[in-house]
Amino acid sequence: IFSNYFAQKVVLVHIYHYYIHGPKGNEANAVTKEISPFNNIDIQISMFEKGKVPKIVNLREIKDDMQTLYINTAADSFEFKAHVEEEGIVEGIIRYHPFLYDKETYPDDPCFPSRLNDDDDDDCFLVEKGARGKRPIFECFWNGRLIPYTTVEDFDWCAPPKKRGLAPIECYNRISGALFTNDKFQVSTNKLTFMDLELKLKDKNTLFTRIFNGQEQRMKIDREFALWLKDCHEKYDKQIKFTVFKGITVRTDVLSKRMQSPWTMYAAIEWDGKTYKTGQLVKTTKTHPIFYGSIEKFYLYGDHDGDIFATGGEVQIALVRRNTERIHTAITWPEGDELLPNETRFAGTPIGALRIEILNKKGEAMQKLPGTSHGGSKKLLVELKVILHSPTENKEIISHISQHGGKWPYWFKKMENLQKLGDYSLKLQVVLNESNADTYAGRPLPSKVFKFTIVEGKPEKFLVGLLELPFRIGVPFSIPLELQDEFGHATRLTNRIRPILEASGLTLKHEDIPVATKCVIKGVTAKGCVNSCQGKTFNLKITLPGLKEDTQIIKIRLQPGPPRQLKVKPDSEILKIENGTAFPFQVEVLDESGNITAQPELIVHCKFLGASDLPVYSVDCSNGGTNILTGPVIHVQNIKKDQILKARFEVLNCKDVPPVEKIIKLLPSSHVARLQVLSMNGQKALQIKHQDEITCVAGQVMNKLIFQMYDEAEREIPITAAAAEKIKVNWTPKIDRELLMQGLLPDVKVPTSVKDARYCLITYLDEHVSLESAFTVRFVHLVYFFINHVIDVMITDQFGNQVQTVTSACVNSLGVSGPGLDKSNLKITWQESTQTMKVKGIRYKPCLLGSKELCFAWREFSDFIRVNLVAGSPAKLQLVDWPELEKPVAVINGRELQRPLTVQLCDQWGNPTPEPNVKINLTKSNNLKLVPSNQQHKTDDTGRANLGVFSIHAPRGEHILQIKASYNKAILDCLVITINVLPDPEKPICLNVKYDKSPSFPAGGTFPDFMVSVLSEDNTIIKNINPARISMKMWEAQSGRVTTFSCSKVKDDKEDGFFYFRDKMVPERVGTYMIQFTFAMDKTNMLNSEQIIIEVVPNDPVRLLPDSLPATPAVSNVRALTSRTLVKDLYLHLMDEYNNHTGLDLVGRIIAKIKSPNEEDIEIPQFQGKVNTVEFPLESGSAEINLVLAEDSPGRDSTEYILVFEPHLPALKKPLEPYCLSFMFYNDSKKQQLMATLTREKDQLSKSIDLYRKMFDTTNQLVAEMKCQVKEAETREALLKNELKKHQIELPQTNTLQYVDSLLKKKMLEQEGVMKQPRRTCTLPNYPKGNQDILGKIAHLAQIEDNEAAKVISWHLASDMDCVVTLTTEAARSIFDETQGRQQVLPLDSIYKKTLPDWSRPLPHSRNGRTFFRPIGNPVFARDLLTFPDNIEHCQTVFGMLLGDTIIIDNLDAANHYRKEVVKITHCPTLLTREGDRIRSNGKFGGLQNKAPPMDKLRGMVFGAPMPKLYSTISAQIDLLQQYRAAVIKFDNVNKDLDLHLQSLNTPEMQKKKQELAEQEKSLKLVKQKLGMTPALSDKGAESLLQPIMLDISDTPTPPKRMRKDTMKKLYR
Repeated sequence: IFSNYFAQKVVLVHIYHYYIHGPKGNEANAVTKEISPFNNIDIQISMFEKGKVPKIVNLREIKDDMQTLYINTAADSFEFKAHVEEEGIVEGIIRYHPFLYDKETYPDDPCFPSRLNDDDDDDCFLVEKGARGKRPIFECFWNGRLIPYTTVEDFDWCAPPKKRGLAPIECYNRISGALFTNDKFQVSTNKLTFMDLELKLKDKNTLFTRIFNGQEQRMKIDREFALWLKDCHEKYDKQIKFTVFKGITVRTDVLSKRMQSPWTMYAAIEWDGKTYKTGQLVKTTKTHPIFYGSIEKFYLYGDHDGDIFATGGEVQIALVRRNTERIHTAITWPEGDELLPNETRFAGTPIGALRIEILNKKGEAMQKLPGTSHGGSKKLLVELKVILHSPTENKEIISHISQHGGKWPYWFKKMENLQKLGDYSLKLQVVLNESNADTYAGRPLPSKVFKFTIVEGKPEKFLVGLLELPFRIGVPFSIPLELQDEFGHATRLTNRIRPILEASGLTLKHEDIPVATKCVIKGVTAKGCVNSCQGKTFNLKITLPGLKEDTQIIKIRLQPGPPRQLKVKPDSEILKIENGTAFPFQVEVLDESGNITAQPELIVHCKFLGASDLPVYSVDCSNGGTNILTGPVIHVQNIKKDQILKARFEVLNCKDVPPVEKIIKLLPSSHVARLQVLSMNGQKALQIKHQDEITCVAGQVMNKLIFQMYDEAEREIPITAAAAEKIKVNWTPKIDRELLMQGLLPDVKVPTSVKDARYCLITYLDEHVSLESAFTVRFVHLVYFFINHVIDVMITDQFGNQVQTVTSACVNSLGVSGPGLDKSNLKITWQESTQTMKVKGIRYKPCLLGSKELCFAWREFSDFIRVNLVAGSPAKLQLVDWPELEKPVAVINGRELQRPLTVQLCDQWGNPTPEPNVKINLTKSNNLKLVPSNQQHKTDDTGRANLGVFSIHAPRGEHILQIKASYNKAILDCLVITINVLPDPEKPICLNVKYDKSPSFPAGGTFPDFMVSVLSEDNTIIKNINPARISMKMWEAQSGRVTTFSCSKVKDDKEDGFFYFRDKMVPERVGTYMIQFTFAMDKTNMLNSEQIIIEVVPNDPVRLLPDSLPATPAVSNVRALTSRTLVKDLYLHLMDEYNNHTGLDLVGRIIAKIKSPNEEDIEIPQFQGKVNTVEFPLESGSAEINLVLAEDSPGRDSTEYILVFEPHLPALKKPLEPYCLSFMFYNDSKKQQLMATLTREKDQLSKSIDLYRKMFDTTNQLVAEMKCQVKEAETREALLKNELKKHQIELPQTNTLQYVDSLLKKKMLEQEGVMKQPRRTCTLPNYPKGNQDILGKIAHLAQIEDNEAAKVISWHLASDMDCVVTLTTEAARSIFDETQGRQQVLPLDSIYKKTLPDWSRPLPHSRNGRTFFRPIGNPVFARDLLTFPDNIEHCQTVFGMLLGDTIIIDNLDAANHYRKEVVKITHCPTLLTREGDRIRSNGKFGGLQNKAPPMDKLRGMVFGAPMPKLYSTISAQIDLLQQYRAAVIKFDNVNKDLDLHLQSLNTPEMQKKKQELAEQEKSLKLVKQKLGMTPALSDKGAESLLQPIMLDISDTPTPPKRMRKDTMKKLYR
């Protein structure tokens, strides 16, 4: 199971130590051991290997685990307790491991080696050595179990102090500790890590107490610990052994009298494995100056006898002075690059490796000064210093010390980092090893000084200096350059150079750069397109061939140059202009490259030549360089044909801009120039000239006046509707525009007075001309005769002679009578002059108009006359064919009135008055809208005015509509119509959206369910809506690209009328999104909900990614920093699954390390500072990374390594995958530069190949989809063709579409003919459906095909035909209230449905499949003859209740026979005969009440007839033909698309791309071979980490092509 069996068992016993040995651990030195329940816990591990005896170990038997070592090597312990928050308790113990004799007793951990093997020189030693090393003090246990990945470094009170305390600093490294927590602290699920232990322990509110003898004591923990540590040091540490006792003495040289005695003297000590004796020559360390001398005696404070161990003492040294031999140095340069005295060198020139030998006077090499005794000889070192001299100071920039290698002499490596300019000194000095002193025994040691100067090197790169603005096209400018050597020092050219200037879209010219003090590119001129007067920014690439960094790119804003040309639009050389118009010219002032340019006082001038009095155009182009050049109209008098003019354009004050000339062809104006009026005289038209005088018969009407208009070329201009609006006449205020468009003027009525002369004026006024034509109409006389209507009554004899003897008294005997005669105003007077009686004031009471007879009686004589009674003067208005207006007229909002508004003029008695041309006006309230809009109407010759059918648009409630008229300046009695506007239950007005607004919307998640309903005007939910008409649209606030979703399938448990959008995916990109729901009311009108604004937030982090994919680094371990840089300014971000930046609230760290793809490779490169890992803080989900390899870092040359970035986020339960970046490592800088170039080439090839492959994958996917579409279209076409054959429609093999189109046209004509055939219809007005709960009147709910059956059933249900059926009692009650109880209603929720008949039940003469008798007369249930256009289930309920089991049979005899037989077996229902007879269910028949009247007597209250069956057949055929036609077109289109796409795949361009892909793959393989990359890594590619995750978006209604485009956008995003 374990790879290292023995190591793992020690790890396990470490983890479970206190489980096995109990709370006190494995105390090997304990006097007595308590028997505890932990002795019953045994943990045993076994390892089984094939062919070997199993290895079994009981963990209790292991004695070398770390806790056992800690316990058994400790000399003393310090126990304490920490109280955290409320119930958290941590018990702790600190153990002291003393220094004994010659070594530390702190146990060594193989995982944390605290002591290293140092190869020190014999006389160089370390006084202080860490016992614990870098290990933390405390291990942490949770309920007795070790939590291995959590340790606590220290606490403030037990950490090494900054200043020396009571105990030496090394004592703090001799302590170990353990913390034991209760279960109030949370650990990870794998029990490897505490979640927040250290944070809680180091909280300022945590209370520490000491445990002393098992008792908890509150005291200052820091002081208690310091005293305990001091006591341990004094008691247990044994560091120095004092030997050779010499006696006790008093030291008067000690200032403190208390410390002057007793002092014990010794002759030798043993310290750190070395023995020091009296008389031995030594030197001091860490003193200034360093003392040399011999040991006299050692002192130890206290009264001792014999050898003893102590922690320290004092030594007495006698200073000595030694003479040195005469020595000198020999310097050579074995690798070249020798430094000569006073040499001048270029910056960066290396100084070669130095080989130094120290020679004695005999010329023999030496490495130390001679000594007489052990440790007496002094090693010699050589110190190298490089000093930079400046006027203010001398700065030491290089300092190295070399020691002798035994087998090789003193050596200094090559120096390559001398870059700063100035005077230098290189000094070689022999020094002593112990003190770095350059003198010994008062004499200087050998030295050598080289003085040299560093100057700037050859130009390697350059910078661009400050440029003088502005830059203009064609205007020369200069570019100053600052040349620099490799290290950025300003330098100068050594020879003439030809720079290369490049800018996309520009043509550049320039001069060479001469050898001079200043480097300037002179005479730079640019030409190119800059698009606008403000200019355009270009990237100017400057290349100086021959330099190492030879290219700089700067941004310059190039403005248009000086004016050089003039462009006039239109571009045509010959322009056509109508006479009398002003022509607008678009003028542009251009520079030499054709850019529009501008400058002050830029005036463009145009002069027209070729006629007199022509205008001059002028415009200022100073602002934008372009403008519209126009002016007054160009007008030439009396032009009848085309005339040629010349236009000359020039720019004033710009001699460099040549003028432009254009030919102007002036055309005669097409606008109205002349009016002409003609009068018809029989068949001849006579022209009426301006100011003519015309005579006509008085009272006549001049009609057929012809009106014509002509332009300048005498071309007649047709009168359009727009032109007709501009024509006015003075003899009538209103002109019939339709007649005027036909060329006819309104009729002119001839005056009847000699004093009157009618002046007729016709005017035409538009934006171009104002014309008029006038004439005067006078009359000629005619004679008229008038009849007096006063009736004279004369008394004659039998022969007709007037009786002259009658006196005025006879008036009293005259009587006048007649039917309906009103005698209230009748007056009879005597006319003495004529001997007659005059009768006045004859009038009639209200009665029927027409011929009336008047009787005149005088005594016994009488006579009769016949008068014709006509209507009186108009006095009021009446509506024609309208019901009573006492109750409001109900109409649904937006619907039309039931019938047109036709108004009749009537006299005061209600008789129709045939008065024409009486104006009728409609007045209404402001919130009532009529469509079409209210217009003025006039009555016709019968006194009627048809106002038309209006659509009503108004808020719910009653509204007043008044119809007014005036006659002879008197207002007639107006009509008042009260309209009750009902809300339209079928008109959608808004969408109601419900959803859970509480959750957030993480990217890629799922939206909550959206529940959408459509509300009507009455605020009810509209049902029976096709779900396909409701969609959900979502778009990002910035991009605006819309994604459409269709609604989900409706679940059975959900209420009707609601539409659900479930499981819709939240967008993958973070941002603000808009959601809107749309209901398609028709093909053009959409009803939108309010926009829902959502914020898509990032999802949980799943990976660590950079901003952009970095190139594969290629680094080396040379001194140059740039060559060692792994990554620079690399920003790593926490990303969610969809590559959104997330984790803004997370804080942690990123650990960078290097690993090899080959696990066996142990030579791993190190980071700067010779470390294997580097930590970077991770804040707000991001971290900035800068990594540099260590100089002379280990690593295999030309090897690929992996840079691993591991995120550590305490707040995340699940660790994130590290981000890996491969890099190439080289030992040679030149090879590294070459490989860096190859690496960049490899990255570019990989990216290009990836793009090519994605393009070809998309192409293949598209071909597969198109082939699938072709197959589906072909199958669809074949299926529809078979369906057409079933309907007896055969299709030809060729010209199929033409045949289908002609057949469709024929079938539609047949369908229209069938629709126009006369059918029986119900003329009973239906009730407005102001509510969804209203089904309508019973007469409109069903249709019956057979005429006789329809008649008898309609008559049978005559009393119910006008009843309105509703779904609810509330709706029925509402109708009842609106009609004041006049409308009968039937609510379906009040019907007892258990007694309703079963529609599938057989006729009474058949029961249980048995026929009792053979009926005659074709009996059938009446309900089976009904068809229902809508609401079938509700209609079956209604007619099942009304008709029950009523049966229809042929005639009365058959009915009687049927009833007689049925009653023998069961109850017989009501029987209706097709001849109109009825036998009730009780057997009664006969009489008028049981005989149906003829159809015309039913007054339209009859069920309508359904469409003929032929209509359904033709409709089905038309539908199939339309589907087949669409399928054929689709099949043809997808076939063409596939062919075109397949052809595009074989184009030369596509073949070239395939070839390029193959070549690039081949090149990539070669580059990888050159790089020597690991196949496992290079095949995958680090860039695969940045590939986006493809989403399944099948739930969206986006078509496949759109889906594919979206996918491609994600790939390249």
